[in-house]
Amino acid sequence: MNRAVFLDRDGTLIRDKGFICHFKDVEIFPFSIQSLKMMNEYGFRIIVITNQSAIARGICTEDQVMNIHRKMTGFFKRSGAAIDAFYYSPYLEDAPVPEFRKRDESRKPAPGMILQAAEDFGVNLSESFVIGDSSRDILAGKKAGCKTILVLTGNGPLARVELENLKVKPDLISENLLDAAEKITRDRVFVP
Repeated sequence: MNRAVFLDRDGTLIRDKGFICHFKDVEIFPFSIQSLKMMNEYGFRIIVITNQSAIARGICTEDQVMNIHRKMTGFFKRSGAAIDAFYYSPYLEDAPVPEFRKRDESRKPAPGMILQAAEDFGVNLSESFVIGDSSRDILAGKKAGCKTILVLTGNGPLARVELENLKVKPDLISENLLDAAEKITRDRVFVP
């Protein structure tokens, strides 16, 4: 398996509620399970890439964020959908927590998390997708050489305007993750 879908977390896979430190506060979109199952069945690895500046801000601990990711992985697995890995960037240039105060290539819009995951899993980036609801997701995907899909959940409508202003065009705009999954797998929009 050498293709992946790199998914943003908040606003794409789950509802964006600001900084979330506990799994009980996670609200998984109702279409997320079916979306992941479709992409799993089509042979994509599912890798979540997420900026988690709540750690750098001292709002959440790394353990809390990793615990959320463990529980999300378990939730999806019990529902018949697989997430292969979570990658997160805890850094912020002006962070209150000194150990996380730095500019780091892992933080989107830099492509560091995507590139690291591709190396770890042997992923062919040109056959992979980045799906997210922010301009940072699309920019990171473009820099990594992936196809990009902007979803209009979460911050999607604002990101659409930001990207237009930057003259950056996602490869596709979808209503939500399920719409994106259907276009990739069922409609095969990107197959020549």
